[in-house]
Amino acid sequence: MSELLLEVNGLKKYFPITGGLFGRKQGEVKAVDDISFYVRKGETLGIVGESGCGKSTTGRLLMRLMEASEGKIIFEDKEITSMSKSELRKTRRDIQMVFQDPYASLNPRHSIEQILEEPLIVHGIGTKAERKKQVREMLEVVGLSSNYAKRYPHQFSGGQRQRIGIAKALMTKPKLIIADEPVSALDVSIQAQVLNLMKDIQKEFQLTYIFIAHDLGVVRHISDRVGVMYLGRLIELAESENLYQSPFHPYTKALLSAVPIPDPDSKKETILIEGEIPSPANPPSGCAFHTRCSQVLDICKTTRPREQELNGHFVACHLFKK
Repeated sequence: MSELLLEVNGLKKYFPITGGLFGRKQGEVKAVDDISFYVRKGETLGIVGESGCGKSTTGRLLMRLMEASEGKIIFEDKEITSMSKSELRKTRRDIQMVFQDPYASLNPRHSIEQILEEPLIVHGIGTKAERKKQVREMLEVVGLSSNYAKRYPHQFSGGQRQRIGIAKALMTKPKLIIADEPVSALDVSIQAQVLNLMKDIQKEFQLTYIFIAHDLGVVRHISDRVGVMYLGRLIELAESENLYQSPFHPYTKALLSAVPIPDPDSKKETILIEGEIPSPANPPSGCAFHTRCSQVLDICKTTRPREQELNGHFVACHLFKK
């Protein structure tokens, strides 16, 4: 078994709700509500769930683009949550992020050369000539011509811009890349190209990925293990094939039943989830999914289920019995 690169323990992010004449705190939104997981070196951990489940917030907490309300994030035996700004800057060389919208994350006033050179300048890497050489090499790595270095973001298609976003994340030779919905804004035909590129550069640069998405088909294609989030909580986590072949949690089963199969004779039953996702500002007591679950028990309404584990398959559900 590979050694751990990242470990997350009891991570929480609560946003205060203020109102009234004096802007007093009236409540809080539980965007991430006590989650724990680990990532091994060289693997891809997929995190999936509906919009608003807290998966993107989790990614930003891992980068410390947001401050956690509680919990610990340990990267290579160093605790990120308590680092000073100077220590954090050094660590960010090793942790980079690829964002959902490549156009929004690339400065439209800078050329591609300036955009890709920026991380090297920030971290004091290389001479000017070495940086320009690395920019051109990295463009070739992500499947773009080095002649594109003088162009600007608006001169590229969405798929090409995402390749530039990936190149920017690779510039400091990181160990971990957090990819937040990196292909959701792209056409399906382009999605496959970008996913295959990410798999190729993972082997070439010995990268570890946390891949955040809402599309279960995309996550299956790239992930070694998959975690399912619902209303700020991690409710199931397992090896990719185990999760897709034999999910334990009713929510995971319903999500997987909705994934289309390219077979017109398939008679797969679709499990419908009734009702709307509850507000994270006022989550249900007990199991967060109990208000929409067709197999709900009395205990689900009052007691939050503890995480249980069977052969590396983790689930938080009162229905599950070892």
